Amino acid sequence: MSNNYLMKPMSMALEMLGRISSSDHVNRWKLREPALNLVYQGLRQSVRVGKLVQSRYLAPRPLHHDETLKKNSPPKNDRFDLTLTREQQMVRDELLKFAKQVIRPMSRDVDSGDVRSEFFSQVNELGLAISGVPEAIKGAGTLRSPVSNMLMAEDLAYGDMSLAIAALAPLGFVNTMTEFGSRDQQARYLPPFTGEEFVYASLALMEPEARFNVNKLKTLAVPTNAGFRLNGVKCLVPLGTQSKLIIVFAELADHGPRGFILERHYPGITIEKELNMGLSAAGMSRMRMTDVEVPAFAVLGEQEVHYSHQRMIDLARIGICGLSLGTCQAALDFVIKYANERIAFGEPISNRQAVAFMIADMAIELESMRMLTYRAAGRAEQGLPFHRETYLAQLMCAQRAMQIGTDAVQILGGHGFVCEYPVELWYRQLRAVGILEGTFVV
Repeated sequence: MSNNYLMKPMSMALEMLGRISSSDHVNRWKLREPALNLVYQGLRQSVRVGKLVQSRYLAPRPLHHDETLKKNSPPKNDRFDLTLTREQQMVRDELLKFAKQVIRPMSRDVDSGDVRSEFFSQVNELGLAISGVPEAIKGAGTLRSPVSNMLMAEDLAYGDMSLAIAALAPLGFVNTMTEFGSRDQQARYLPPFTGEEFVYASLALMEPEARFNVNKLKTLAVPTNAGFRLNGVKCLVPLGTQSKLIIVFAELADHGPRGFILERHYPGITIEKELNMGLSAAGMSRMRMTDVEVPAFAVLGEQEVHYSHQRMIDLARIGICGLSLGTCQAALDFVIKYANERIAFGEPISNRQAVAFMIADMAIELESMRMLTYRAAGRAEQGLPFHRETYLAQLMCAQRAMQIGTDAVQILGGHGFVCEYPVELWYRQLRAVGILEGTFVV
């Protein structure tokens, strides 16, 4: 029984449900909302059934060279196409609905507390991580798609950036493995992500240094007879205290920065939760490694795959840009509605030029951020060089995301300072865009 055969029912279900939701008769009889609920439930059930069938009939095995995720070949011309596939649009619709109905209502409650396990169970039902796992090991992935992964970050962050980081942390681990991991490493570490339980996993890149440089890491990896010995401190590790698998990036002598797959039970690892200005629900943690012995097979890119640290950094920066887009869009939508409803001196404050121009500037800057981010992700997916485009997107998002957050608070005036409205929460989250590195690899 082939994996392609098993994936056909899921594709057919998505196609059928997509036709139902877009039917003219559905709109005519005012059944669009029930139809969208049907699409939402159908997508979740198709993912659940697909995972169940594959787990029973397909046993994990080593991957062949043609069974890893495919990558696009560079096109003959450098075209920038923003057209989404039908599957991408359907996934966007479902994730936006999840962001509005599940993530947004709970964002305030989890800002000062831990996230309940029920949330991660719901995330697992969406099948985010399984979408990046090759079919040969019970996954649903066939093609590496930085664009799709970036769109996931944007849509989930529309509900709450902190919860989006927590939900996407395992997918970041999976994407890093499928991009740089060997076939043996993928066959060893990825099968658990296709199961019924949410797998806590993350990446550890940032270090608590005043002038942190992603290309000159203080965490050191020293070769030993059995593998490597790691020493160093990492900070802002998503889901750090819960993660069972963490890819730690360390400086390896004569090789530069490399990724090492650490399992939580390795002796010498200490992880504690950090207290930060924002992103509390993401479980940002500090990780200390003292003489941690890592087996030789745990280093990325030692076999048939070449590890490029700069490529990993660029893919992670696109992910952060995607997160900023979703949160900025949420802030823009909120202030437009607020400005049209807030009455001052007998008229909506949106009638005031100062307010209207500020909102217009927010929209212009957000579109600039979006175009640069989409272009960087598109070139990465096409197999074209994308370092320059990623740098421009990161620079724009780091500067303008904070400004959009500031303007949102300013437009609300005193209401922007109190916790009754969500803009102060978004402001605190957007302040992190300029400093985050390696949080989510698309």
